[in-house]
Amino acid sequence: MAGKEVRGLPPALERKYARLRAILGEMGRVLVAFSGGVDSTLLLKVARDVLGRGAAAVTAASVIHPAWETRDARALARRLGVPLLVLRVEPLEDRAFAANPPERCYHCKRKIFARFLDVAKGRGIPWVVDGTNAGDAGDFRPGTRALAELGVRSPLKEAGLDKSGIRLLSKALGLPTASKPALACLASRFPYGTEIDLEGLARVGKAEDVLRGLGFGQLRVRHHGPVARLELDPAEFARLMVPRVRERVGRELRKLGYSYVALDLDGYRTGSLNEPLRRKA
Repeated sequence: MAGKEVRGLPPALERKYARLRAILGEMGRVLVAFSGGVDSTLLLKVARDVLGRGAAAVTAASVIHPAWETRDARALARRLGVPLLVLRVEPLEDRAFAANPPERCYHCKRKIFARFLDVAKGRGIPWVVDGTNAGDAGDFRPGTRALAELGVRSPLKEAGLDKSGIRLLSKALGLPTASKPALACLASRFPYGTEIDLEGLARVGKAEDVLRGLGFGQLRVRHHGPVARLELDPAEFARLMVPRVRERVGRELRKLGYSYVALDLDGYRTGSLNEPLRRKA
């Protein structure tokens, strides 16, 4: 199937889009590791356009993924006309993960994608692909090493597409995820060396639901024992400081078990818990 032509793109982005279609076309059949986020939704959309029924999707559901993310992924896959297989995984059963070392993502990705590869093999699909993009190389991401070892490919990265290009292309293709906040599993809220357990995951998930319910967009609640460190878009700081909002956030998070609620003045940024690693390096 031919990929959808998109008019009005900057020439450089148009070339990357064409390259992405060509990469997927050469693969023939793919199993897309799908989260329902900005990157994997674009990847699945283009794979469906180019490969038709040659595109399939799989996602992992677990305690480190909020239930609403799995519901969103199901709805998006349905909208794109691609069957979605949901696999249940139990990362806390692996001590190498639950102990939360800096290599945590390596252990998690290695196990999850090994299962995805088994699914692909059983269906005769030659490639498992994921939504890693060209901008992800700048941060500490041990999970990408696991993908490379397993032979998982990242077509967005291969095509040279970064997050800004992915959002622009998603908007041009009419995808509802074009401005969707970036996603990351709940384990990423715990500083390295802090044990990850069910209680902590539930607390973080509920704390973020409180903020999301108040209309905050891009956010993270970082779990520092008795302290909840809030990372928000700096443009939303003023709204948090409205007395009734500030008081409600503090009250609701203390109900969840936090003794203190702090606002990070640097605001939201990806990989903030990697900052101590970078300073050591």
